[in-house]
Amino acid sequence: MSKAEIPGGAAAHQLTRRSLLLGTATGTLGAMLGAGPATAAALGAAGAPPDNEIVDLSTAHAFYGSAEQAGIMTPQQRYVLYMTFDLTSNDRADLQVLLARWSAAIALLMQGRTVGQVEPTRANSVGADTGEALSLGPASLTVTVGLGPNIFTDAYGLADKRPARLRDLKQLPSDSLQPDLTGGDLSLQACADDPQVAYHAIRDLARIAKDIGAASTRWAVLGFGRASAGKGQSTPRNLLGYRDGTRNIKAAEDFDHHVWVKDGPAWQRHGSYQVVRKIQMHIENWDTDRVSDQNAVFGRHKESGAPLTGQKEFDTPDFHKRDSEGQLLIPATAHIRLAAHENNGGLKILRRSYNYTDGINRYGLLDAGLLFICYQNDPAHFEALQTKLGASDALNEYIAHIGSAIFFVPPAPRPGHYIAEQLFT
Repeated sequence: MSKAEIPGGAAAHQLTRRSLLLGTATGTLGAMLGAGPATAAALGAAGAPPDNEIVDLSTAHAFYGSAEQAGIMTPQQRYVLYMTFDLTSNDRADLQVLLARWSAAIALLMQGRTVGQVEPTRANSVGADTGEALSLGPASLTVTVGLGPNIFTDAYGLADKRPARLRDLKQLPSDSLQPDLTGGDLSLQACADDPQVAYHAIRDLARIAKDIGAASTRWAVLGFGRASAGKGQSTPRNLLGYRDGTRNIKAAEDFDHHVWVKDGPAWQRHGSYQVVRKIQMHIENWDTDRVSDQNAVFGRHKESGAPLTGQKEFDTPDFHKRDSEGQLLIPATAHIRLAAHENNGGLKILRRSYNYTDGINRYGLLDAGLLFICYQNDPAHFEALQTKLGASDALNEYIAHIGSAIFFVPPAPRPGHYIAEQLFT
C-alpha cells in the first residue's frame, strides 16, 4: 500500500516525536506553554537535545520478501503488545491451520488492511475484523511469531524437528517468577508507532486462535516508549531515567554474528531465539536514592548518558580507569561493566525492550518496569550475561524478574507460504 492510498495522505501521518507528544498535550499543557519560539525555548531550557526522528504513520513493512521475520532488525517502533499463548488442541493440523491463518492475517495487517469485513452485508453476521484500527494506517506495524519448546514434542509429531538450542531457560539468580507471567507455546510481538494499531493486530490474531480452537491467551504486556535504540535512532530512557540501549547491536555484521541462526535445517536459518523477561522496578525506592548513587549503579551519568569515564554518551567506557584514591570510576558492580561485551568474551545480544506500567499495586505503589525482549542465536548467551548480572549487579536492589519465556522465531515465509510451513511437510 502506497502512502497515497492511506487516508489523509502522507503529510497527515508524518510527525516528529516531539510534535506528536506536544500535539497530544494540547488540551492540558498548550495553554501554559503556548506555541512557537517560546515553546521551543522553554523545552530547550531543560537541556534536552532535539529529537527529530520522524513518526510516519503511513509507513508499512512487508511480511514477505525478507529472509528474516520483521520486528527484529526493523527500526524499533514506539509501542508493543506482546502476548503468549497456550495450545489448546493436541491436533497437529490445528497448529498448522493456525500458523497459516496467522501468516495470511499478519500480511494484511502490516499493510494497514483489515483481516475481513468489519460490517458484513448480512445483518446477522459477525465481523471478521474488529475495526478499531480503521483509517489509522499501518503505523510501521510488525508482528513477529515465536514457537515455544512444547511445540516440539511427540504430542504433535515434531520432536525430531526441535531447533538445537530451544529449551527452557535454566534458573537464574535474578528469578522471582510468577507462574501466570511465565512460559507459553506461542508468542506474538506486535510493534507499531500507534498503540491502537498494535492492539488491534493482537486482538484479531487472538480471535483467530480462539475460532480455530487451537490456542488460548496466557499472558500479555502492553509496552510504550521503546527502551532500546536501533540503527539511526536516538537512545531512549527507561523508567529509572537512564538511557537504555546505547551499546545495542546496530551493525549488519553483528546481526549475522550474534542474532541470526546460520546452521541446522534450511527452515531454521535466518531465525533467532527470543527471550522475554518482565522486569518489575521498585520505582519509589529508586526515586529516594542520590543521583550519584544511581550513576554508580548504571556506570553512566543520568542526564548525558556518558560513561563515568567519559564526556559523551557514545564514548567507550574505560573499565580500568581509577580516581586519585585508586577506586574504579566505573564500580565493579555497575550495570554497564557487567553487561559489556569486553568483559564477557565478546558476547552480544540484541535488545528490543519497552517500558510498561500496570498502574498501582495493592500497596499503593507504582507497578511498572521493563519488558525486556532480546534476540540471539543461542539462548545460552542471554543466560551467561544474566547469570553474571544476577549475581553482582547493583541494580538488583531495585528490580525483580517476575516473568519469563523463550521462543524460536523462524525465518519469514516466502510469498504464498506460511510461517514454519516446513514443519508439516
